Amino acid sequence: MTTRSGKNIEKIPEPTLRRLPWYLSGAKLMRERGERYISSTRLSEQINIDASQIAKDLSFVNISGRTRVGYEIDSLIRVLEDFLGFTRLHKAYLFGVGSLGGALLRDSGLAQFGLEIVGAFDVNPELVGTSINGIPIYHTDEFTERIRQDGVCIGVLTVPISIAQEVTDRMVDGGIRAVWNFTPFRIRVPEHIVVQNTSLYAHLAVMFNRLNETLKK
Repeated sequence: MTTRSGKNIEKIPEPTLRRLPWYLSGAKLMRERGERYISSTRLSEQINIDASQIAKDLSFVNISGRTRVGYEIDSLIRVLEDFLGFTRLHKAYLFGVGSLGGALLRDSGLAQFGLEIVGAFDVNPELVGTSINGIPIYHTDEFTERIRQDGVCIGVLTVPISIAQEVTDRMVDGGIRAVWNFTPFRIRVPEHIVVQNTSLYAHLAVMFNRLNETLKK
């Protein structure tokens, strides 16, 4: 298996970055089935993405396959996990321990993908001072003090939309450098802050719209 130096991650198109985890999951599934090599064509059959698109996306990663054989699965998995940042734990705080926030705290699988939530913040007196899945819940007013101790740079935002911008401003002022935004509110941040919007409601809207189109046929 030959490798080549990786390319600058800033030049990688976002759609490519979104697809790479699908390739990782497909490769892991095939490894579980006992396969040692995987081609773009075989991976295409697993995840229903065009083989030429897969080959193009993987050209951004520091790995190349063998002609008529494909990629060595263990190497592909290792390279993708490292490239996507899944092999190194990134500490994060969660803001807003409602139903969605609580579910994320209970999701131990996040650590397998490099995200370790080490603390949560809320103003509900029934939650402050408790913990979920071993993760302590602090009062929001304790954020500035806690971040100095924990060295966290990622914030997971699951608060009501009415306070989404207010909490975001507090996060940024306190030293958070990246925000994973689960609210349907388009938060405003300085240019140097990374924001990833993951609105469940937006995805629901798309699904409902597509469903309605099929029902009309």
